[in-house]
Amino acid sequence: MSEKWSLEDGKELIKFARNNIENFLKEGNKLEINKELKTKYGKKGGAFVTLNKIASNSDNSLRGCIGIILPHYPLIETIGIVSISAAVEDPRFPEVKLIEMEDILVEISILSIPEKIKVDKPEEYLNEIVIGRDGLIITCGNRRGLLLPQVPVEHNRNWDSKTFLEHTCEKAWIPKDSWKNMNTTIVERFTATIFEEKSPKGEIRQKKIGE
Repeated sequence: MSEKWSLEDGKELIKFARNNIENFLKEGNKLEINKELKTKYGKKGGAFVTLNKIASNSDNSLRGCIGIILPHYPLIETIGIVSISAAVEDPRFPEVKLIEMEDILVEISILSIPEKIKVDKPEEYLNEIVIGRDGLIITCGNRRGLLLPQVPVEHNRNWDSKTFLEHTCEKAWIPKDSWKNMNTTIVERFTATIFEEKSPKGEIRQKKIGE
């Protein structure tokens, strides 16, 4: 469902995202994308940037998460847009301050193109969804909610498929059992290749969901 992305790709994209955020917080401008990055990551792609604040109890807290689902822009431009948005435009949080970046881990999720989950009856969704592999998008009218593949297993969550569907409905601001109505609600899935910093500005690794 998704393209192959190497650890070297992850390192380049994470470093660009961090530098882009810090440049914006310091100078008020997005970082200029160099020709090499434009060429290497010029294919259109969707992506999310997640910012996690380091916590003393090792259960890091979300500080911002914004993404573009569909491949409207070249991947490097997508990351350029959503990295800054995650820092200053997530409505759930105040804007990130430059000094905070010393305690923030940058994470990038590169998305596959979403596909509708084809079932004959809604109960079949429960067996079709693979926790730890699939992210979900639920659309009902003009409302849409998305949760990344890592959400059901992080922060000591242990969601099953039904719980995952319910929370995605709630993310769309619709009743949690709306996924059962196939006449009004569309359920899509996608996969993600995830890269993260192990420490701020430190080692970068490909994230295995559930580790």
